[in-house]
Amino acid sequence: MADPADARAPLGPLHGIRIIEIAGIGPTQLCGMLLADMGAQVLRLRRPAAADPGVDVPDRVNLMNRGRPTVDVDLKSDPGRESVLRLCESADAIFEGFRPGVMERLGLGPDACIGRNRRLVYGRMTGWGQDGPMAGRAGHDANYIALAGALHGIGEAGRPPPLPLNLVGDFGGGAMFLVTGLLAALLEAGRSGEGQVVDAAMVDGTASMLTLFYGLLAGGLWTERRQSNLLDGGAPFARCYATRDNRFVAVCALETEFFARLLKTLSIDNIDPADQYDTDKWATHHEIFAAAFRSKTREEWSALLSGVDACATPVLTLSEAAEHEHARARGTYVDIDGIRQPGPAPRFSRTPAEARRAPPDNNSAARELLSEWGLREDEIRQLV
Repeated sequence: MADPADARAPLGPLHGIRIIEIAGIGPTQLCGMLLADMGAQVLRLRRPAAADPGVDVPDRVNLMNRGRPTVDVDLKSDPGRESVLRLCESADAIFEGFRPGVMERLGLGPDACIGRNRRLVYGRMTGWGQDGPMAGRAGHDANYIALAGALHGIGEAGRPPPLPLNLVGDFGGGAMFLVTGLLAALLEAGRSGEGQVVDAAMVDGTASMLTLFYGLLAGGLWTERRQSNLLDGGAPFARCYATRDNRFVAVCALETEFFARLLKTLSIDNIDPADQYDTDKWATHHEIFAAAFRSKTREEWSALLSGVDACATPVLTLSEAAEHEHARARGTYVDIDGIRQPGPAPRFSRTPAEARRAPPDNNSAARELLSEWGLREDEIRQLV
């Protein structure tokens, strides 16, 4: 791994961008990691009394805190508040993930921060948004994707929808839209010289990701009965099947040519490829596929399907995914201080992203950053 002090080390595309992260968990935490991976100089400010809320994850394995130093700041104190405002004077962006009104009550709302730096981009991450009848209510990932309509379409018919990890709301509808909004606003600020507020709400981001399905629904190509559609497990050629060893294979052979190859590889000769989209036959086809996959282990099917364009792959665990030959060939996972974890994404040809520091970072990195941002030595001593 490149030494960050090495002038020859590659610099990510956000090199030179200064961003303040008001520490939180979930979407803001991932947002900070992604920005740091892409080369931004991110300074993570954490409330000391609260530490990191939620599940008590040891610092060393709290991997989404990688790549930037953490400094404890009492946001309720006058010196702490003034320190944040001083940092805003040198920053390009700041983002937070509190309920609406919290930062204003701390004296660190958009007006106060942008008042110190008119080019500052102010990112806000919430579940429900900054306004609306539910803006002030508590909630978590499952609540946001439930109200957005995403959760209803996930899972088996006749059973409660399962929680799809927190990838859909927290990270997909939250962190990714906050990153996108921050970068878009930074580009615009570079042209206009004016900052603005980015209101990223998980319920909005999740709704945006459902655009495809609203189109299908409007065109009569989607029903609101779970597991009765092409992409929700209703189609026998787009779902997961159990193998003889009670593991699973994921099938998504949507096109006729891939469907035909799947039938051939599974030695299924009692399904006509021309009947692939005949929904009246889907139940029967499902039973045939289920019986076929039950006849071999997952690894036996993996060997048979390897190199065949049938759009069928083994369902891997986290540990297995990191060891798969494709991931190893691409270097998808990296080791930082002996802990394996996903490396930066996406990839850049000229200014590659890099996960440079493991969490937690030491005080020397924080001191160096604070000095670069214009804080005096007495101010730095107070913070670090």
